[in-house]
Amino acid sequence: MQHRGQEGAGIVSNHEGKLDGYRDLGLLSEVFRDDKQLEKLVGNAAIGHVRYATAGNGSVDNIQPFLFKFYDQQVGLAHNGNLTNAKTLRTELEKDGAIFHSNSDTEILMHLIRRSKKENFIEQLKESLNTVQGGFAYLLLTEDAMMAALDPNAFRPLSIGQMKNGAYVIASETCALEVIGADFVRDVEPGELIIINEDGYRVEKYTENTQYAICSMEYIYFARPDSNIAGVNVHTARKNMGKNLALEQPVEADMVVGVPNSSLSAASGYAEASGIPYEMGLVKNQYIARTFIQPTQELREQGVRMKLSAVRGVVEGKRVIMVDDSIVRGTTSRRIVRLLKEAGAKEVHVRIASPPLKYPCFYGIDIQTRKELIAANHTIAEIGEMIEADSIGFLSEAGLVDAIGLNLDAPNTGLCMAYFNGDYPTPLYDYEAQYLASLKEKVSFF
Repeated sequence: MQHRGQEGAGIVSNHEGKLDGYRDLGLLSEVFRDDKQLEKLVGNAAIGHVRYATAGNGSVDNIQPFLFKFYDQQVGLAHNGNLTNAKTLRTELEKDGAIFHSNSDTEILMHLIRRSKKENFIEQLKESLNTVQGGFAYLLLTEDAMMAALDPNAFRPLSIGQMKNGAYVIASETCALEVIGADFVRDVEPGELIIINEDGYRVEKYTENTQYAICSMEYIYFARPDSNIAGVNVHTARKNMGKNLALEQPVEADMVVGVPNSSLSAASGYAEASGIPYEMGLVKNQYIARTFIQPTQELREQGVRMKLSAVRGVVEGKRVIMVDDSIVRGTTSRRIVRLLKEAGAKEVHVRIASPPLKYPCFYGIDIQTRKELIAANHTIAEIGEMIEADSIGFLSEAGLVDAIGLNLDAPNTGLCMAYFNGDYPTPLYDYEAQYLASLKEKVSFF
């Protein structure tokens, strides 16, 4: 799951009812480079997490899983997503005497559980899950069980698998199940609480008020192409995005070039639908981390410089269609266009396999202000000029929905498209004032 977070990693394990954990800043290979750190993490159950910050700073205190040791119980907790009422809840909890050890929104759930007057841990957890709002996929480890819970909209993916020895596993993406040889059992559905113990697994509901709003950016960028989300293969969805993009935004050119790695599927679809040859005009240094999920713009731009190289022997003197999955600030796209032109490309036509990103995300992707979004402040023609492209075109919302191919007529299936149209599927709570203020902002780029 390293592609989902690069800032830190951790594991909490359960050995005969005793929970131990280790966490630190850095990639998994850096955090667990010493076998001594893994030797104490023994037992019959464990949860792990890689950090991609959407709330809280880069301190080791915010690295998950969190491990809580109370007088009457031990709990490990990991969270993927972002709570939209975290500020309000934290203020209330602190007024009641709660002491927080991190500034991450994840810790809030544990304080709610401990405050609950319900009769047992499961009921306390259910009550707390109905109190937090926003996007969340939780994993919890106790002395005798592992639990998973998904928010009522299923913004983030979560899947259950089973090993050959009968053990159950839960992961954010199905690609992790494949790697460890687990068979896919089912997706965790919105509003569900999964409880796994020595007797197997059972499914309970903490709310019936659910409606699928799967994050469309999972299909566009975040998830690995060999994963399936809600039964849809990510590579297939991205290839269909490229095909629809070719139909909607055609242009005469000599070759199609994809921006490695998340855009390669879309580029192949564009080439196939347009009949224009697909070529490897950009090469990625595979040892450089993902740039979009780097925590600062400076690190993102530095990553692009180190990550990509244009192949002069392929693009020199040619009209190139550069297919990318999305444009956020535009600085990365301008850098790639320049790379291609410096390598001798005659023309660079940029085609984006998603609609323009105009609105922030409050459910687990680190885009929380319109200041960051070039499409929120400029027309498509202006964006093309700013990134120095010979032309630019985006996939339509209808083209994206068609490419992903979810059964949107089904009562419990849908996509979150808020990044493109501002239609948020839930109230924004603590972010409402920030969002309304951002609508009035006008920002210049570069």
